[in-house]
Amino acid sequence: MAQEKTYLDATIRTEFGKGAARRIRREDKIPAVLYGHGEKPVHLELEGHATMLAVKNPNNLLTIRYDGKEELALARDVQREILRRNIEHVDLVIVKRGEKVVVDVAVHVEGEAAPETVVTTENATLSVEAPATDIPEFFTVSVEGLEAGTQILAKDITLPEGVTLDSDEELLVVNITEQISAEALEAELAEAEAEAGIEHDESDEEAAEAEAAEGAEGESAEGDAAEGDDSEQE
Repeated sequence: MAQEKTYLDATIRTEFGKGAARRIRREDKIPAVLYGHGEKPVHLELEGHATMLAVKNPNNLLTIRYDGKEELALARDVQREILRRNIEHVDLVIVKRGEKVVVDVAVHVEGEAAPETVVTTENATLSVEAPATDIPEFFTVSVEGLEAGTQILAKDITLPEGVTLDSDEELLVVNITEQISAEALEAELAEAEAEAGIEHDESDEEAAEAEAAEGAEGESAEGDAAEGDDSEQE
């Protein structure tokens, strides 16, 4: 399923530098640059909330409207704050109708594999070449009823017409393995820790169990000794 076009209204930036960028963000706008196809880069201010929604899907086709013009573009680089994740800057690359672009498209796994299996998504995206104006939103992979040992490679995924694979055909996308029991997992962990030389302090519960076991052994030994004395007296 391809994304619908999203319109973003923008204004030309006339001020630059960190101070100007902070002022723009305080006004709920986002600094951006639009470039590509040999065009001179255009520095813009985008609407903050609308841009945040528009770039949730990185392959969303955007129509940038500014200064009486319209340009089709993709968001190539979205810079965010480390903590609050607010958008600080967006790089927009111009695309044309009929042009193909290489993009990463998400892989969605659906369905239930066979009982007692574990489904692991080894690669959550596929790199493909697709029409700039018709980029798939995601690819769907069904694991319904698949048994342990099944592997789904990039070449096994059905692509829409006009879309070709750019990733390695042998790229492992989904791996279905046998579910490991809790006992086996614990044993593997203990073995790995032993090989790494990791030692754990004895827990209170383990100490109590060990003490009880020692007490039982002591009582058993005393019982054996008593039986021996009785035998000698006879």
